Amino acid sequence: MALTESTMLELAAPAPDFALTDVVTNKTVRRDDFSDQKALLVIFMCAHCPYVKHIEKGLAALGKDYAGRPIAIVAISSNDVTTHPDDSLDKLKQQAQTLGLVFPYLYDQSQAVARAYKAACTPDLFLFDAGRRLVYRGEFDRSRPGNGIPVTGEDLRAAMDAVLADKPPLADQRPSIGCNIKWKA
Repeated sequence: MALTESTMLELAAPAPDFALTDVVTNKTVRRDDFSDQKALLVIFMCAHCPYVKHIEKGLAALGKDYAGRPIAIVAISSNDVTTHPDDSLDKLKQQAQTLGLVFPYLYDQSQAVARAYKAACTPDLFLFDAGRRLVYRGEFDRSRPGNGIPVTGEDLRAAMDAVLADKPPLADQRPSIGCNIKWKA
């Protein structure tokens, strides 16, 4: 495990396009499927990373808490399953079903989407407004494995609530920290 920080992509950057397969439904999900939503949250995550495992129940709760609100959420795994079989499609599907994820969990086999988003770690979070411009990138909250801080998602939730209220999220955004994305050789 290589501890990696988010690249902190420049605010106002446009949301790169994607068309990826959902590991649960086997259907193709596209960025533009959510064009009627006020915001789009893209979460880069995986099944094996201890940093994702630490907050995955919080991510599932976030999805349920914001269901029915005009904010789309998608998770994307971009790890190389050849070197990390714990992130295979079956393992991702099992993770989604165990957690009861209410949002699509997509697999980026070519890793082109992760590269387009400049995703660096798992978890890596990107929140875009209605114009699909980046308004938040960074941590879920201050909790990390072993630091004793409860998982609340307060940083991301505050950003999501601000976008839904037509307000800008706080400019002081801290990078997400986690395992590096497992790039293909």
